[in-house]
Amino acid sequence: MTELALAEKDITTIRRLAEQKARLAEDPVNVERRNAWYAHDSGGDSRPMILAEHGGVADEKKLRPSHEPGCEDDWARGIESAIVNEIFSFDVLKTDEVVESAWDVGWQVSSTGYGVEAEHHRSEQTSVMGAESWDAAIQDLDAEFHGLTPRTFSVDREATLAAKQRLEALFDGILEVRLRGMPWWSMGMTGVASQVVGLEGLMLEMLDNPEGIHRLMAFLRDDHLAAVEWYANEGLLTLNNENDYIGSGTRGYSRDLPDTSSHNGHDVEPGDLWVLLESQETVGISPEMFEEFVFPYQLSVAERFGRCYYGCCEPVHSRVHLIKQLPGIARISVAPWADQAVMADECGREIVFSRKPNPTLISTATVDEDAIRADLQHTLEVARGCRIELIMKDVHTLNNEPHRIVRWVELAREAVDATT
Repeated sequence: MTELALAEKDITTIRRLAEQKARLAEDPVNVERRNAWYAHDSGGDSRPMILAEHGGVADEKKLRPSHEPGCEDDWARGIESAIVNEIFSFDVLKTDEVVESAWDVGWQVSSTGYGVEAEHHRSEQTSVMGAESWDAAIQDLDAEFHGLTPRTFSVDREATLAAKQRLEALFDGILEVRLRGMPWWSMGMTGVASQVVGLEGLMLEMLDNPEGIHRLMAFLRDDHLAAVEWYANEGLLTLNNENDYIGSGTRGYSRDLPDTSSHNGHDVEPGDLWVLLESQETVGISPEMFEEFVFPYQLSVAERFGRCYYGCCEPVHSRVHLIKQLPGIARISVAPWADQAVMADECGREIVFSRKPNPTLISTATVDEDAIRADLQHTLEVARGCRIELIMKDVHTLNNEPHRIVRWVELAREAVDATT
């Protein structure tokens, strides 16, 4: 045993894998990918970028390396698995995912809720990625609004730094250990609003009680901005301008961040960061209602950040003229149901066309490769002249044929090569 409280075998296993990760970080293929992401973000001469996610696949057979775990300790085995999967992705999946010679650890932060909570219902037969319903946290927006309370946060610095020090001892001389990681995914707000008043209630109240919805959205705006300020004041914000997951699937490589021109004394300010805004819950409302009830509150949040990625699964072609008004807007999600021609025209060369092909192309009982080729070719033709990223995500089944996603990446490469 060592001061790491790990068996020597576990230490040796992880350090050997870490050395392999460090070598891959300097591999010419990896270096090209990193440089391509920077060019992609800057608007320079860049190729379409390709990514594919498979972590949500619920099949019994999953895409995984044929690696037998060598570590005995659960903590060590988790690290081992993460590095093995990263190496496997580089060698087998061959997307534009980049390997870095660093290991990131996030601050250990906890938060309270909003004082009310929706009651969720899920069938015992439903997988974790399946459908669910919920009872709104409050039934009468005006009468029960007083029950909503802003969140409060606390950080365990001692535990965070202890975790970092343990990793530094483990990776000593091989990988840099960094305090890095976004503490939230989306600042979109309507997801929370739909939990508070229900999805149907959110849309109906826009008609029946518009003042109530504005009051709710203003509360959520103020709460989200207060959370950002708390993180900044506590010195807990970290950059997300490298191989960081941003938006809904892409990577944060950018030389336009950090923006240190407006710092208030903190090491990292919100203005140095990417932010994701989306409103998947309001896909059924008109552009005019979106402009009235959602956009002004998103605008206030976007103004606090350096660069903005907009959208996830919702088609936004009917409201993209508004989204383009967000400060720092740099990438927009083009969902499977979006009008690609409209989105290409609106994005042009200035905003990245972040295309999400329909995952059913690789999820149904049989795979039609001609249909996949046609889908890719259509995107590449319609968005010719745009900065394109192709992101296969939200894949929950591959019909127990995990190689399908590898094949999609191969077909995407072929389609890109044929059009460049």
